[in-house]
Amino acid sequence: MSKALVIIKSMGIGDLSILISNIHAISKEIGKPVTVLAQKNTRAKSILQHDPHIAEIIELDEKEIKGFFNIIKKIKPKKFDQSYIFSDSIRLYLITKMSGIKKNFHYNFFSKKRKNFFKTAKEFTEKTLNIEIDPQSKIYCNNNDVEKAKKKYNITNETKNIVCGISASGPTKRWDINNYIRLFEELNKKYKSNFFLAGGSKDEDLIKKVMNSNVGENCFSFSKMNLSEAIPIIGASQYYIGNDTGWGHIASGLGLKSLFLFMDSPPSAYGIYSKNISIVCPDGLTIENTGHNTRGKDRISFDNVLNKSLKLIS
Repeated sequence: MSKALVIIKSMGIGDLSILISNIHAISKEIGKPVTVLAQKNTRAKSILQHDPHIAEIIELDEKEIKGFFNIIKKIKPKKFDQSYIFSDSIRLYLITKMSGIKKNFHYNFFSKKRKNFFKTAKEFTEKTLNIEIDPQSKIYCNNNDVEKAKKKYNITNETKNIVCGISASGPTKRWDINNYIRLFEELNKKYKSNFFLAGGSKDEDLIKKVMNSNVGENCFSFSKMNLSEAIPIIGASQYYIGNDTGWGHIASGLGLKSLFLFMDSPPSAYGIYSKNISIVCPDGLTIENTGHNTRGKDRISFDNVLNKSLKLIS
């Protein structure tokens, strides 16, 4: 029976979440859970900790992932017989060869630049395994943890429980916080709602503004939690509304109906992979022509977001 290593070079939480469907396809094809090698920034240990398709997670920090012999030292003793490298890196390919892995599948060298992220991964996996895969990712969560979260935060079917992606990897990808406050107030007028503010310690200023608003008493912040604590709360909720961010991709993977605001990243690469994701683009743009450097955060219509949000949660 094969022993497989899956290597993910991408550093984002969202990137990892999108790739999960490919990891599952590999595991199912070889009939055995796989080991995943990923950067710590992906939070793979938290996201994949309950996944039955994962045997082990090897996380590397920013310095380690750039190494060579230190990675060989970690993986060679495990005696993998095949690897799947979601990258066009020659260095990672050489690392697998020098680790004694006989079968090494990888993107064509020097091929990934300017390629569509999820389509490139899907085409690679399908070609390698000679099967068709569903790109919809699934994140597994402990049911007992979800039930505890429901009790602790009074998450019931009587309320609209919304994970709010107010954070983002940069200011050009973040809708103005005052728009979100206004949106939450409008939603709360129509439906009794709980708002879970998805952000970290760097987002405290944004979170403080929401908490001090008229809807603040209905809000809970993730900023003091680690991801393992936040995931059951997300899994207990029903909806995600927010920027194109890692929190949103986790929510989608946990099955939440999700509304993503794309203003400076391509929805064709990071939105259409999931049936759970509805997309908002800047006014005058489409899924096909919204991309990196669109700089469209000031052209995201409030009325459009409100109407799509009401449709999402109705």
